[in-house]
Amino acid sequence: MRLRLPRPRSLAGQLFAMQVVLVAAIVAGCAVFAYVTDRAQAEETARRQSAATALSVAESPTVAAAARSADPTALLQPYAESVRHRTGVAFVVIMAPDGTRWTHPEPGQIGHTYLGHIEEAARGGTLSETHQGVLGPSVRTITPVRDHGRVVALVSAGITIDTISEQVREQVTALLGMAGAALALGGAGTYVINARLRRHTHGMNAAELSRMHDYHEAALHAVSEGLVMLDGQRRIALINDGARQLLSLDAEVVGTPATELGLPLPLTGALLASEPRVDEPHLTADRVLVVNTRPVVGGERRGTVVTLRDRTELQALSGELSSERGFTQALRAQAHEAANRLHTVVSLIELGRVDEAVDFATAELELAQALTDRVVDAVGEPVLAALLLGKAAQANERGVELVLTEDSRIDDGLLPPEIPSRDLVTILGNLIDNAVEAASAAPGGAGGAAGQGGGGKQGEPRDAAGAGVQGGSDDTGAQGGSGGRPRVTVTARACGGELLIRVGDSGRGIPEEDRDAVFERGWSTQGSGRGLGLALVRQAAARASGTVRLGGSPDGGAEFTVRLPLDRRTRTAATEVTA
Repeated sequence: MRLRLPRPRSLAGQLFAMQVVLVAAIVAGCAVFAYVTDRAQAEETARRQSAATALSVAESPTVAAAARSADPTALLQPYAESVRHRTGVAFVVIMAPDGTRWTHPEPGQIGHTYLGHIEEAARGGTLSETHQGVLGPSVRTITPVRDHGRVVALVSAGITIDTISEQVREQVTALLGMAGAALALGGAGTYVINARLRRHTHGMNAAELSRMHDYHEAALHAVSEGLVMLDGQRRIALINDGARQLLSLDAEVVGTPATELGLPLPLTGALLASEPRVDEPHLTADRVLVVNTRPVVGGERRGTVVTLRDRTELQALSGELSSERGFTQALRAQAHEAANRLHTVVSLIELGRVDEAVDFATAELELAQALTDRVVDAVGEPVLAALLLGKAAQANERGVELVLTEDSRIDDGLLPPEIPSRDLVTILGNLIDNAVEAASAAPGGAGGAAGQGGGGKQGEPRDAAGAGVQGGSDDTGAQGGSGGRPRVTVTARACGGELLIRVGDSGRGIPEEDRDAVFERGWSTQGSGRGLGLALVRQAAARASGTVRLGGSPDGGAEFTVRLPLDRRTRTAATEVTA
């Protein structure tokens, strides 16, 4: 049989036992102190009472006159007993200067010698002492009776120790009652407080609480996800290293209200929300975060637990994967079209119409090669060239013409390492996707959807640019759309120490009142769950210290202009967004 050691008492139980012992010790100490004090005070009171009685009797003319008489006892005994009863002392003894008693509460003691010290009184002084007498130990005072300056008698008045003890016992009984009540009240209060403490500590002992704290600290700093805990006043109660890194906060942020952290307004709103948020994407200056919040509720709102996951790399990779998927679909469509054209050429040859077959094949080759030559000649950056070719094929599938302006020029190797290809794909790819969807959705376009699409990284939900406005902006002065085939115009140029990317469309444009909101996460006319693409464009431009500008396109739709500085010395930390 295995011996089972008893579980250590809970922290609340330990505190309860300690507090009960402490209260009991304090009450007992107070009781002992009060008893000793009361005893001393009782003896002092008895001494004063006996002294007052003795002095009062000694100053009485009756006593001096009786002392000169032939039988002092006959005159003084009734008087002494009367004084004793009135004053409450145990005895009043009047004696001759040699100590022979003239009076005594016990008449049999009259005539005997007084038990006590009388030398001081016989010399004319007054003496108070505690002495063993006929009635037992007593506190007494002896004083002389003077007649014309001569000591003719002595008076002793006293109170027995038993009488004093009886008084002290009565006081101690009352004191013990009060002490017991105080102990019971203190114990009850301690029990109530520790019951509440037991609920808060869940019955754990000090070792378990310490171990839990150690595990809590280790887990908090070990997880790579961000963890933020807000108290009931929406202040930072706890934050781990991952959250500080994701939100770019310092170590002194604990205790700061969430509204004073300098976070984007949508993210701040998510932290302050009373309802839970599940896998909600939010953008900071340089990151894409997935936010989950859950209120801590226990009878009342106690705070909020927030988890943060960094989706920046995943967002970039998914965008690249979506671009590759788009290229694959475009190649599949082109292969299908090439097969159709090949069948057409073969059929013309079989029909004996060789000249027509040659003309048809030559025209198709020239058209495809012209677009490739135009892009490759203008854009030496291979990633951007491949992106433009793929987007051109995708746009053509949707009946939209993608035009690269004549002044576009980006030589290979010109872009600095501070502008990664991934950010360029994010910017140009999202803007072209937006423009293609807007152009195809406009009246007379190839699509049927309303509003401008806004691609979230390629393959992500698309932003919408609003509907109902035709015509150009103050920047271009253009009026209306192209009136022909839907078109997207792209300018990509590196000159003057900056990279210029401009994408315009022939769609219906963006209403003036919405131009300040298009870059916010979630803004879209295509329904909920969309509206991340333009926010990602602004974020990528901000990482490169660039600017994003929204205006009107000469073709009648919207035109986005991105400027990224190529010279490191001209880079700034701010991103300017104007409408």
